[in-house]
Amino acid sequence: MAKRRILWIDDEIEMLKPHIIFLSQKDYDVTTATNGSDALDILKEQRFDIVFLDENMPGMSGIEVLPKIKNLRPALPVVMITKSEEESIMEDAIGSKIDDYLIKPVNPNQILLCLKKNLEEKKLLDQKTTMNYQREFRQIGMEISNKLNFNDWIDLYKRMVYWEVDLQNSSDDGIRDILSMQMEEANTVFARYFIENYKDWIKPDSSEKPLFSHTLLRSKLFPVVDENETTFLIVIDNLRYDQWKILQPEIEQFFHVEKDEIFYSIIPSVTQYSRNAMFSGMMPSEIQKRYPNLWVEDEDEHSKNFYERDLLSEQLKRLGKNYKFSFNKILNLQAGKKLADQMSNLLSNKLNVIIYNFVDMISHAKTEMDIIKELADDEAAYRSLTLSWFMHSPLYDIMKFLSEKKINVVLTTDHGSVQIKNPIKIIGDRETNANIRFKYGRNLNYESKNIYEVSNPAELYLPRPNISTSYVFCKSYDYLVYPNNYNQFVRYFSDTFQHGGISLEEILAPVVLLKAK
Repeated sequence: MAKRRILWIDDEIEMLKPHIIFLSQKDYDVTTATNGSDALDILKEQRFDIVFLDENMPGMSGIEVLPKIKNLRPALPVVMITKSEEESIMEDAIGSKIDDYLIKPVNPNQILLCLKKNLEEKKLLDQKTTMNYQREFRQIGMEISNKLNFNDWIDLYKRMVYWEVDLQNSSDDGIRDILSMQMEEANTVFARYFIENYKDWIKPDSSEKPLFSHTLLRSKLFPVVDENETTFLIVIDNLRYDQWKILQPEIEQFFHVEKDEIFYSIIPSVTQYSRNAMFSGMMPSEIQKRYPNLWVEDEDEHSKNFYERDLLSEQLKRLGKNYKFSFNKILNLQAGKKLADQMSNLLSNKLNVIIYNFVDMISHAKTEMDIIKELADDEAAYRSLTLSWFMHSPLYDIMKFLSEKKINVVLTTDHGSVQIKNPIKIIGDRETNANIRFKYGRNLNYESKNIYEVSNPAELYLPRPNISTSYVFCKSYDYLVYPNNYNQFVRYFSDTFQHGGISLEEILAPVVLLKAK
C-alpha cells in the first residue's frame, strides 16, 4: 500500500521536525510549507491525503487559506491546528468546513490518532462493525430457533434492522450476505409463528396479543391528543421500520424520540385493509357490516381509502372524543407544498391528520419505472432513496415548523413492504384481485405448499364477496404470478418492493411519539 501523503502548513515548521520524523517512521510521507501561498501552489501540482493547517500565520491566516484549499480540493480533509481555544475561531473554522482540529502544543500520539480517525475511520469502523455482528450472529440464530412471543419478535427485528443499517455501507459483501440469509431464516420462522397465532390474537376476548392496526389510534394516539392542545398524526404510507431508522437522525434535529415502538399490521398488509382498520378502529369485515357505505370493494373504481376521514370521525364518536380535527392526504409535491404553506391554519385543531403517500409511490414506481429500479435495486438503496426524498420534501419543512411551534407528533404508517424474489404460479378467475402478495377469489389453484390459505375469511374478519371466496397469502419473499406470460411477469416484478403478505418487513411497522425540542 502506498504511503499516505500529508501536507503540513506552518510558519514554524522547523520546530515540528521531531513530529515529521515520527510520522515518517509510521510510514507517512510529509511535505511542508511555511505559508499559505506556497501551500496552494504545491496543492495545484500534487495530490495529498490530508492537510495540517496552522491557524495563526503571517500573511494569509489559516482561516483565509482554508476556503482556497477547499476550492482546489473539495474532498481533501483539512485539520486546523491552533494555539487558541477561542470559540469564535473554532466557529469560523467549523463554518469553513474543517474536518478536525488540534490545540497546540500537539504531541505525536495526538497526531497519529487524528490521522487514523480521518484517513482510516471507515476501514476501522467496518472492521469493528463486522466483528460486533459476528459476535451477535450466533445469539440471533439461537433466538430465531427458540419459541419467541410477539414482543420477542419485535425486539429481535429491531436488532436485525440495527445491523442492516449499520452494515449497509460495509465493504464486506460477505457479512451483508450472511445477514440477509439470517433475515430470510427469521422470516420463515416468523411467518409460521404469525399464522399459528393470528386467528386467536384478533379475537375480541384475547388477553395476550400484539398492538394491531385497528387498536393503534386508541392505544397510541388518542391518549397523546387528550394531554395536548393540538397534536399531529403523520402517516407515511408503506414506511418500513428500517426506513424510519434512516429518517430518525434527521428528525431528531427537531424532536426528541419519546417512544420508538412497533405494532403489527393486520393481514392483508395493504392500505385498503390495514389503514381503513386503523382509522375505523375496526377489522375489515366489521367495517363492511357496520358501515357498508364506507367500505370499498377491491374491484370498485373508487380509491380503496376514499372514506378514511369518515371512518376516523365514526371511531371518535364511538369513543366519545369530541375533537375538532383536520384530515389531509398528500399524493403529490404540489399538494405537499400547499399544505406546508397553510400549516398555521391547522394549529387551532385538537387533532390534525396528515397522510403522506410518497414511500408507497416509490415502491410502485420501482415496479413501473426502470430508473427507479436502478436507484432502489436493494434494501440499502431503497432506504437511501427514502432519505433523499424526505430531506427535499415539504414534509421536512412541515416537521421543522411543528417543532418550532412546540407541537408533538405521532408518526406511523399502515404497513411495510418486502423485496420479493420467488414466484409462485397461481390460477384464478376474472374476479380475482390484482395484488401479487395475496389473492382472494373463487377456485384459486396453486402448487406451492408455502402459501397460507384461508378458506373461511370470517375467522380473520375479512370480507367475503361470495360464499366460495377464499384468501391466500404469500410468506417471506414469495409472490403470485399467473401462468399466462409467466416469464414476462417474473421479469417485471422480481426484486420489487411489494406488500400484502406475511413477513417481518410488512407486518412489523413503526409507531413513534415525537416531542418537540
